[in-house]
Amino acid sequence: MHLTLSDLFLKMQEQLDQNQAVLDENLLIELVNRLRPQHPKDAEQVKQQIKSLIKILLLTPNSANLLQNFLLKLISQYKQISLYADSGILSLDGFWNQLSQRLGAHFLPLVEDGDQLKILVGKVFHQETDSEWLDLIDNQDWITLLNLLNESQSYTVEDQISKTELVKAITVLSYRISGIGLYPEFIDAQPDLTEYESPFLVQNREIVEFIEKYKKQIDDPNTVIVLPPPDASQAFVMLDQCREVVLKIRRATKRIGVSVSLTYLLSLLEQAIDRIELLLSLLVSKNDIRYLTLGELLSDFTKAHYDEKSVRHLLSSTSELIALQVTENASKTGEHYVSTDKAGFWGMYKAAAGAGAIIATMATLKILTARLVLAPFTHAFLYSMNYALGFMLIHVLHFTVATKQPAMTAAALAATVQHQKGSKTAQIAELASLIINIIRTQFIAILGNISIAIPVAAFITFLWQYNLHEPLLSSTKAAKTLHDLNPFTSLAVPHAAIAGVCLFFSGLLAGYFDNLAIYRKVGPRLKQHQRLKRWIGQQRLDKFSNYIETNLGALAGNFLFGIMLGSMGTIGFILGLPLDIRHIAFASANFIQGLMTIGSPDIGLITVSFLGVMLIGLTNLFVSFTLTIIVALRARRVRFAQWKPLAKLVITHFLTRPSDFFWPPDQPVQLEEQSKTEQKVRH
Repeated sequence: MHLTLSDLFLKMQEQLDQNQAVLDENLLIELVNRLRPQHPKDAEQVKQQIKSLIKILLLTPNSANLLQNFLLKLISQYKQISLYADSGILSLDGFWNQLSQRLGAHFLPLVEDGDQLKILVGKVFHQETDSEWLDLIDNQDWITLLNLLNESQSYTVEDQISKTELVKAITVLSYRISGIGLYPEFIDAQPDLTEYESPFLVQNREIVEFIEKYKKQIDDPNTVIVLPPPDASQAFVMLDQCREVVLKIRRATKRIGVSVSLTYLLSLLEQAIDRIELLLSLLVSKNDIRYLTLGELLSDFTKAHYDEKSVRHLLSSTSELIALQVTENASKTGEHYVSTDKAGFWGMYKAAAGAGAIIATMATLKILTARLVLAPFTHAFLYSMNYALGFMLIHVLHFTVATKQPAMTAAALAATVQHQKGSKTAQIAELASLIINIIRTQFIAILGNISIAIPVAAFITFLWQYNLHEPLLSSTKAAKTLHDLNPFTSLAVPHAAIAGVCLFFSGLLAGYFDNLAIYRKVGPRLKQHQRLKRWIGQQRLDKFSNYIETNLGALAGNFLFGIMLGSMGTIGFILGLPLDIRHIAFASANFIQGLMTIGSPDIGLITVSFLGVMLIGLTNLFVSFTLTIIVALRARRVRFAQWKPLAKLVITHFLTRPSDFFWPPDQPVQLEEQSKTEQKVRH
């Protein structure tokens, strides 16, 4: 049976009159159940429920004072400091400890202390969506409701207990902020902290001074008449300076790199500063601001009850800055993968052609390695080394693998979206121009790879047969090679998608290692390596160090990409799953090698196999580009809402000037003017 609000107030009155030592928390749970809307995002119902509560408090004599006393007495039964100082704030345990604890708690729940106020919050707001409807409560309704509850302005024992607990929580947070501000990783990121008085230390001094004055007021309320109210304005100023240091470090991460632990500390510090400001505001602000602060805290505590158990929330709150740094490095690299003129266009073709020759050799080595009778692990190792060292050689010689581009160019595109300036028309035109340049560069890179990979692979196959008087592939192996390219009867396209995922990961790994090279100061440390200095001399070591610092990401990304490609088939074999990779450059080499050794192929087989090669290339590009741009946009917190007009502008340009997608125009295309013209025509 559901109790009415009046019935709930009567039961609260009974418990207060009987002077019970422990009040029934179920009455508060039932009150919130009555206020909770059917749908957490139904703002209208939320408003109606709160208005109904306010109306009953106004119409029922003494009900507001009764509810206030009940709440204060109920809250005073619990330990409060942990809720104020810890709930919704990352633990000082660090990222990895927190991750293992949360994962473990999913299988073996933690033992909770029933005396903690945060447990009561969890019982009262027992639905994960409760924070959503609390956020929808109108500011004016919060002010009206809490004004009613605070009308009596009574200085009860329970009220004094709550204020004392708030003061203790503020003290804990202030000392915690000071401690974090002295971490070596923080000082390394912002050396100025040692040269001048650290705001992390000064804020503690100001807050301790404020608390001493405030305690006198709590201990003897009559002193309010004699002494001026304690002033926290200087404490707020110092907390703002602490926040400025955090922002400086976040900006500096583009230059100095970032680690998981530094990202975790930055997030923790921001949360602690936000919380201490809210708690201070609760003590010193005027009524309306204090009431809004209380509403914000209640919503924060409710959300924190579920977030602090969530593995997903921990990962998302900690990984954002690292994801941004990784894609930031990738976007800088991606700018070099986009050509805008004929010189860049032909330069990309030459770089791709050089890679095509190496890829044809790698494809041949893979075929020869497959002939060896070896254990699966040894095969995987040899395949991986063939790919990894080949891709690294391609990078060292400044050649280009076409499918490596999307993971870089997508990040460059996301960076362009983030830094949009000017009118929407200009923004869309700039993005459309970039997309057309990307497509054209992709086209010539793929053409460069396969136009050289095919003849070089054919030449190697011919030389093998001419000199050794045996085919490179047996007729059975040749038939299987061509079958694996058939998009209709094999898993060529899904395997190409797996290769696309590997390309995506290799792009992220390249960004990660670029960041690592900066953050761990790999270059300067190599220059000071005494043993290397004796072996190759300081001058060569300096050149080598500079090269590694600049290219560590690309080298590591290429090496790990080779490992992924080389071991995927063996992993599939071990797991009994149809896992493998198909890559357009290798597929084109295998295509010609299969045709040359199968005998006399018919035109149908040639057509279907070549179609498979093209579909493999499209799938490689589409999967890697899509995954990378999703991550890049999310890392930058970018929500681009202009996809439809952007797509329309690109398609229109393709229909009117298709050659721009395959050949660089003499003059850069003025898409902004074209877009304006289209708008005028529509109007």
